[in-house]
Amino acid sequence: MEAEPRGTIGFSVEGPIRRDDLPGLGARVCALLTEGRPEIAFCEVSTVEPDAVTVEALSRLQLAARRVGCTVYLENASHDLLLLVAFMGLADVLPTTSSSDRAKD
Repeated sequence: MEAEPRGTIGFSVEGPIRRDDLPGLGARVCALLTEGRPEIAFCEVSTVEPDAVTVEALSRLQLAARRVGCTVYLENASHDLLLLVAFMGLADVLPTTSSSDRAKD
């Protein structure tokens, strides 16, 4: 039996993100990933605030995605968000891309 091809999906996370938003955000994204079971997910983050709560939320989303065999790529992350992610030692955990990079595929 052949495995079904796995595709990509895209979704947005809008900010600001408060700590009490984390459970609901996680549940919505987990449902999306579990239903579609994509191999790659592009997460648009151009409107989120570069703060620790945002990085925690994105890290949790990545963990949930990896549990179903998916990798989340941050799309259009601000320079400040990228600096914070790197400062927190999570640059390898939260890979990035831009929509122009994605259009080349």
